[in-house]
Amino acid sequence: MARTEPFHAPRNQGFVRVAAATPVVHPADPTANALEHIALIEQAGREGADLIVFPELSVSGYAIDDLLMQDALLEGVEVAISMIAAAAQAAGVIAVVGAPIRQTDALYNCAVVLAGGRARAVVPKTFLPNYREYYEKRWFSPGGEARGSVRIGGHWCKFGSRVVMEVEDRPGFTFAVEICEDFWSPVPPSTRAALAGARILLNLSASNVLIGKADDRALLCASQSARAMAGYVFTASGWGESTTDLAWDGQAMIHELGAKLAEGPRFSMESHLTLADIDVERIGLERLRTGTFADCARDEDRRTSEDDRFGRIIIEAEEAPAGPTTDLIRPLDRFPFVPDDPARLDQDCYEAFNIQVQGLMKRMKATNGERLVIGVSGGLDSTQALLVACRAFDRLGLPRTGILAYTMPGFATSDGTKSNAWALMKALGVTGAELDIRPTAMTMLEGIGHPYAKGEPVHDITFENVQAGLRTDYLFRLANQNNAFVLGTGDLSELALGWATYGVGDHMSHYNVNGGVAKTLIRHLIRWVAAKEHGGETADILHAILDTEISPELVPAKDGQIQSTEATVGPYALNDFFLFYITRFGLEPSKVAFLAHQAWKDAARGDWPANTPDDEKVEYDLKTIKDWLRKFLVRFFRTSQFKRSALPNGPKVVTGGSLSPRGDWRAPSDSAATVWLNELETQVPDA
Repeated sequence: MARTEPFHAPRNQGFVRVAAATPVVHPADPTANALEHIALIEQAGREGADLIVFPELSVSGYAIDDLLMQDALLEGVEVAISMIAAAAQAAGVIAVVGAPIRQTDALYNCAVVLAGGRARAVVPKTFLPNYREYYEKRWFSPGGEARGSVRIGGHWCKFGSRVVMEVEDRPGFTFAVEICEDFWSPVPPSTRAALAGARILLNLSASNVLIGKADDRALLCASQSARAMAGYVFTASGWGESTTDLAWDGQAMIHELGAKLAEGPRFSMESHLTLADIDVERIGLERLRTGTFADCARDEDRRTSEDDRFGRIIIEAEEAPAGPTTDLIRPLDRFPFVPDDPARLDQDCYEAFNIQVQGLMKRMKATNGERLVIGVSGGLDSTQALLVACRAFDRLGLPRTGILAYTMPGFATSDGTKSNAWALMKALGVTGAELDIRPTAMTMLEGIGHPYAKGEPVHDITFENVQAGLRTDYLFRLANQNNAFVLGTGDLSELALGWATYGVGDHMSHYNVNGGVAKTLIRHLIRWVAAKEHGGETADILHAILDTEISPELVPAKDGQIQSTEATVGPYALNDFFLFYITRFGLEPSKVAFLAHQAWKDAARGDWPANTPDDEKVEYDLKTIKDWLRKFLVRFFRTSQFKRSALPNGPKVVTGGSLSPRGDWRAPSDSAATVWLNELETQVPDA
């Protein structure tokens, strides 16, 4: 979308800051409750919140039983709502509070949406629990079929459960409400609200606490945010609520697309907020990319009568909050392919490794294969592919001697990488051999009249690719000779950047287990395999390989400095970040730059994946990010697609998708990068 300054404001990047409020409850005392609300609303305003939601019946208290039917209490609730509405307007926040509201001659358990100093909508609870400890039908009428309007604080507003609120001039800032029991039902009202366009779903809950119930609520929140492709904000009653028969923990959670963004403390005795920035732009893109969502929305619309369709209420620009201007408040992994949480990283590595192994096993069974050929350079990618091959052979009951591994030194191969390659092959018990490609490479250079063959120090792309092509050529012929197939080693990051020699180089193989794995994840996979599968000398070799500079080793070292891949294509940490957000969500370059800056601008801020070496804990300023992103866009959109259009088979591994032309990424090989480059240049400052 078109963006205006300031670039660094989350609101200008499609984020909405939400606050789940957990106030101290004063049973049957609307004025005291209003003061608790106002204090939290003022705090939310100071912290840049756009939207704040309170628990069920927060203005009156939930567990007050027949006091809900007292006229004095209901009158006090209306006065309190007017106080809260004025405070929300002053704080520049949209507030959603819980209250018992009368419409005609019935009482409803409602959420009241406050904006511009008044009530804009009243949403009654659809499903009333009347089992176990709940007896809501004693006091309330079900609100699913209720329609019309209601007068609160001298203003008439819409009354009904089928309403979506939309904030003017804030694209994607649309929200809807359900109340407690509603999301325990088989078909929550929020599902229909999401299909009607709501990207943020709010749940005002009382929800007494029992052993294990917090986990159930978290599961429902995560599941509903994933299934409805939405943000989900849940807040339950806490300290101060009557404990005559029940207890309350004040659980508050914010989820987005199945992932937890924030969770507040439980059993607190103080009023508090749980804050997070929900990416409504990303939610919209996810819905756009998932045809099932649109199909379901059309089906729902077709089945719904005119009276049952959701209406929209527009909150005008002058009533809308300004939005946050501070740093993002949400988890943001520096490495989208490598989670910060150690348990999740362990699980991801386990699954990634076994996906690679299973893919290779199936290919070997399908071809009745008992041998494979692989080039081992002493670098990350060939090491990971070799580890996968060893595990696959073990599981198939084949001897590792059937893995024919070759190290093929060229003009720039260092003693360190070659010795690492030999040490690894010996430690893993595969059949190792060495093929010096330099004589054949020199013959080819002589044949084509290359200056290097005449003694001139010309190390151009031809010089490099003669070596890369010969290595692959040898591997294919060796495969023919040994009734084997060639196992590829190139990874997802290299495919994104086009960092592969087309056809005759590392671009080609009979099967590639690394094609769906990003470079940053491969580093952690090797660490994981070293810790889980190996010890002693083998683990030491693997760590030595991890400590080696990433290099194709095709150009001789100059002044003691070897050829550096990242000096040419950029840090893989940034490139993988760019790759994930551009291919997985289709974000504009400016937003990718914004997110990268938030993630990488301060090495001391936030968590790092487990076992990340200190020398890899770096930071990047916005100018550096913009410079490398510009180069990524050129390589990805303009110069490399023809390589991706001719990829060998290999399993999809990561949630960011694959670049296979048969899978997640299909694009013309001759398109331009102009639209992405223009967006980057016009929308992203240099600082």
